[in-house]
Amino acid sequence: MTSVFKFGGTSVKDGKCIRHVAKLVEAYRKEHLVVVCSALDGVTDELILLSEDARKGTERPVEERLRRLRVIHERVLRQTLRQQQSRRRAARFLAPTLDQLERTARGAATLRELTPRSKDLILSSGERMSTPIVAGALSEVGLKADYLTGGEAGVITDDNFGDAMPLVETSKLQIQQTLGPMVESGRIPVVAGYIGLTQTGDLTTLGRGGSDFTATLIASALIADEVWIWSDVDGLMTADPRIVKDARLLKQVSYSEAGEMAVLGAKALHPRTLEPVAELGIPDRFTNTLNPRNE
Repeated sequence: MTSVFKFGGTSVKDGKCIRHVAKLVEAYRKEHLVVVCSALDGVTDELILLSEDARKGTERPVEERLRRLRVIHERVLRQTLRQQQSRRRAARFLAPTLDQLERTARGAATLRELTPRSKDLILSSGERMSTPIVAGALSEVGLKADYLTGGEAGVITDDNFGDAMPLVETSKLQIQQTLGPMVESGRIPVVAGYIGLTQTGDLTTLGRGGSDFTATLIASALIADEVWIWSDVDGLMTADPRIVKDARLLKQVSYSEAGEMAVLGAKALHPRTLEPVAELGIPDRFTNTLNPRNE
């Protein structure tokens, strides 16, 4: 049985949460598994603000945000990984990503110009920094886990930076060739969601719901048995419970119903998220990281 688990930002917001995620993966994994991760909670919003400050050329706010992002990720790295070997392995990915983020943001601030390509380089940093830490946490509970960016996993997109669309058939072939052997050998690919690569090798972001889209695209390529979307809520509801007090949990909905809810504003998923799995009838579960036994 093959499953794809996607963990949202609130599920990986700090060291305690990431270690909890590792235990969930250990407990709930089926025979074969791929894990897809979002950025740490709040980091993508911070990167959006950073890109705006860089575009305006406001150097002091840029430096403050860069310092805060470095402190956050280095702290979470220390909180999460207790073994020196796994910490060094994750740091080998984290350090160059932080360095690249700083160079890109400072260069844009100096020029007071931010190209769509440079903005995607900034916005993708969150997933490229969180996912190696998650992979390290899985290794520390005894699982064979390997970190990959979305592009390395095989997500190939057009060059519509900021809202890139995967080239579905090309991506499926690449994902099968890259992740298929890893999964069959019992290893767990831990993939940075939300990002891909153009055919010429430029990094892109998939826009809102991009990490979920990464998960369902991988599931369709590997013809997985199910997708689990882990977040901090119990599932899809009839309305936003913060607004409608008697909102109820929906135990089951069709792909078309879920897609219609997404078009009308349901924040739990993006309209295009379900397209890859609907075609093959692969079920999606919406599961609460803090309440995993909930139906």
